[in-house]
Amino acid sequence: MRGVKKMLRKALACAGSALQQQHQPWRIIACRRSSTSVSSAVNSIILRSLKDHYLEVSKMTPPPKVSPPSPFTVVKGALDHGGPVLRRTLGNEEIDISVMRLANIIPGGVGDEEEDGINQLFLHVDISKPGQKESLHFLCGLYPDALGIHSVSLRSKKQSSGFLAVPTNYSGPVFQDIDEKMRDALHSFIEERGINESLFPFLQAWLYVKDHRNLMRWFKTVGSLVNDSKQGASHA
Repeated sequence: MRGVKKMLRKALACAGSALQQQHQPWRIIACRRSSTSVSSAVNSIILRSLKDHYLEVSKMTPPPKVSPPSPFTVVKGALDHGGPVLRRTLGNEEIDISVMRLANIIPGGVGDEEEDGINQLFLHVDISKPGQKESLHFLCGLYPDALGIHSVSLRSKKQSSGFLAVPTNYSGPVFQDIDEKMRDALHSFIEERGINESLFPFLQAWLYVKDHRNLMRWFKTVGSLVNDSKQGASHA
């Protein structure tokens, strides 16, 4: 690393000299060659590091395969997009569940989370009925042994894509300001629809697989971009 910094300082000094001596074009050419060699060296270091990390991550043992609690099913293609993960129907209701790690909402805000664990999740639960313009949206905290409701709101649903729209009108009161009996009733409402801590093992394993997949894809994509820039520099 010290060698790279030394080469960078040399390239910067060379660039400054070129600006001061524009009447000597051969000096500018020399500096360009030096800068190119520095860029190539940096790219090589990045590529080696990416390869090492890629191989290390590829050897990580995945969690045991877990099936979602019946009657929930995994939404096709869920690993490749940020939409719903699980779906089920109950009578004429369609229930979609999306999941996020707490760390993705509050980076660095989880101090006691196990290093390799995903122990605090946020669920977005969308309950809709055909023909209705609005759906009932629950934001819940999910833990290995508990589930709590953070908010309940009404959301408009885009008919073209099925994704929830950002609310523009009044969507509901602050959940903690609701009467305790009403809060208990809403907890019972989602419990009856299978929204409880039994979802945790599957969603924890699913997020692990998705994080692992995204990380592997990131290493490959960054490596491809750096390698392309390296090849472009060598032909310059």
